[in-house]
Amino acid sequence: MATSVKKRILDNTDVIAALGLVSIVVMMVVPLPSVLLDILITLNITASVLTLMLAIFAQDPLEFSSLPSLLLTLTLFRLSLNISATRLILLDGHAGEIIQQFGEFVIRGDAVVGFIIFIILVLVQFIVITKGAERVSEVAARFTLDAMPGKQMSIDADLNAGMINELQARDRRKAIQQEADFYGAMDGSTKFVKGDAIAAIIILFINIIGGFVTGVLVQDMPMLEALHKYTLLTIGEGLVSQIPALLISTATGLVVTRAASESNLGSDLFKQLFTKPKALFITAGVLSMLALLGLPKPPLFMVSAALIGVGVMLQRNSKVSVVEESAAARETEIEESKKPENVLNLLQVDHMELELGYALIALVDVQQGGDLLDRIVLIRRQIASELGFIVPVIRVRDNMNLQPNQYVIKIRGAEIASGEILADHYMAMSGGFDDEGIPGTPTKEPAFGLDAKWINSMYREQAELNGWMVVDAPTVLATHITEVIKTQAWEILSRQDVKTLIEHAKELAPAVVDELIPDLLSLGQVQKVLANLLRERVSIRDMVSILETLSDYAQGTKDIDRLTEHVRQGLARQILQPLLGKDKSLPVMTLDPQIEQQILDSIQPSDYGTYLALDPKILHVLMKNLTHEVEKVVLKGLTPVIVCAPLVRINLKRVTERQLPQLMVLSYNELVQGVQVQAVGMVGMDRAS
Repeated sequence: MATSVKKRILDNTDVIAALGLVSIVVMMVVPLPSVLLDILITLNITASVLTLMLAIFAQDPLEFSSLPSLLLTLTLFRLSLNISATRLILLDGHAGEIIQQFGEFVIRGDAVVGFIIFIILVLVQFIVITKGAERVSEVAARFTLDAMPGKQMSIDADLNAGMINELQARDRRKAIQQEADFYGAMDGSTKFVKGDAIAAIIILFINIIGGFVTGVLVQDMPMLEALHKYTLLTIGEGLVSQIPALLISTATGLVVTRAASESNLGSDLFKQLFTKPKALFITAGVLSMLALLGLPKPPLFMVSAALIGVGVMLQRNSKVSVVEESAAARETEIEESKKPENVLNLLQVDHMELELGYALIALVDVQQGGDLLDRIVLIRRQIASELGFIVPVIRVRDNMNLQPNQYVIKIRGAEIASGEILADHYMAMSGGFDDEGIPGTPTKEPAFGLDAKWINSMYREQAELNGWMVVDAPTVLATHITEVIKTQAWEILSRQDVKTLIEHAKELAPAVVDELIPDLLSLGQVQKVLANLLRERVSIRDMVSILETLSDYAQGTKDIDRLTEHVRQGLARQILQPLLGKDKSLPVMTLDPQIEQQILDSIQPSDYGTYLALDPKILHVLMKNLTHEVEKVVLKGLTPVIVCAPLVRINLKRVTERQLPQLMVLSYNELVQGVQVQAVGMVGMDRAS
């Protein structure tokens, strides 16, 4: 029963909060009986004490992230109580037992003393606590916003260095955003507390004047009696209101001045105030000197003795702690020496690594102006946008075995590419323009193999005026990394990556994923299809369409190559888009029907797809003639594209991808309606075309 009620309350907290806020507003216009007012005043005091306790025990300001909204709610509640109490005081001359008892107990029925105490409380709250909390909130909000870019860069750097994973990075970014929102809200919410203190003073004088006028003119009371009665009630009501307000202001100040810690406020204060015995001894000495100079001796000597006692106790405990820690450390070393060496961590192989020579370390050092880690973040975003592929963390490390200016790009521990760059120079590529008169060190652009020069910064402007393309060293390295990822994406893609992509697609189209996996295809089979697409730089960003196509054809075949062709046909417009001219023309080469039939007859099935078993002599002639045709097309400034039958396409691409990686191989089924196909050559056993 209790569990059911608790669950029902938790499920309707939003409704309860809404009703509570509406009730607070209603209190301002609806008269309340004095008994109900006593209960509500008790709730106000309870909420204030509870808020203060939560502020004290919070280890991090974000643990109490609802404080800004709570401040507004409690301030509104307190003002509603003020209005209700004022109504009862002026109409009935009585506002409940709590206000009456506060007036008689706290100030002993003396209105002058009560007025002075009330003014002191308001001034302490307004000038000291609220003003300080307001200033701290303003500074904290500004500094938090200013520090956000640096914190984001730090998270990205840790992510790229492999120190954290994607989930941890996402949590840290969320915490940074919450921190900025919290301090921004606190900057505004302190104005509520400040306004409440001002309103309290105004309400005090309104109640005294209004009560005096009501008592004299309406109730025919003597002037002194009316002044004493209504002043006493007003002071009691003001104290009942201001003491909770003071607690709330204190809680606000504690939260905004609290730094993140692993313990609560009490633990931190004790650790930091009583961890230095020397400070306690010196303080005790100062108090003793004051006692000897003529100040009252009993209290000063008592406090001095207490400080000396605490200092001696802490000194003994610190010595014992040092001995215990050293003994524990020795025991730990002995235990660790007895254990077998843990080599499991050495077995982990990173998906991608970038190793740098010592002269290139400055490229990743933010303090030296290095921005390579930021560029890697942009590369990962670019690849995700272009290919729909989430690049795993690229671990960047130095390698003293490399040449000073050398770098190596590895995939799963194997070297894929390498190069040398001069960190303090610029790479200039002539692009066919005159390269005389610009001194530099000849080199090759590592990503595309273009002729280039390393030039000094003083020649940069001259090279640009001569029509050269000039880029800095980090850009050269970032471009090489990007091309390696695009070329090797099919090899980098793992089953875990595919699972992540499919889970994301499931949020958009759960029916498609449930139909396909695992009933029709396994995760590994889907991964092979996606790898085939990435191998030819076909974007897998439209994952839902890819999965829908696989669902349509997986019932008829499990052959990975055939499924890949079906998916390519579904993505035909996307594949053709970068190849089309302004008039939607597509210049293509074709295969001679005779050689196309020979290739088709040579395709052999295997357990992992198909392969081409073509006669080596025929293959040699084919490659020779195809290379010749590609060169002619490139000289015309066109992208080399060849069209063939669907069953021939994937095998022809695999045969040509090493020697002619720039050649695009399409199937006739990928030529969608509206594309103007222009034949620019035919490849056969003879060179003529």
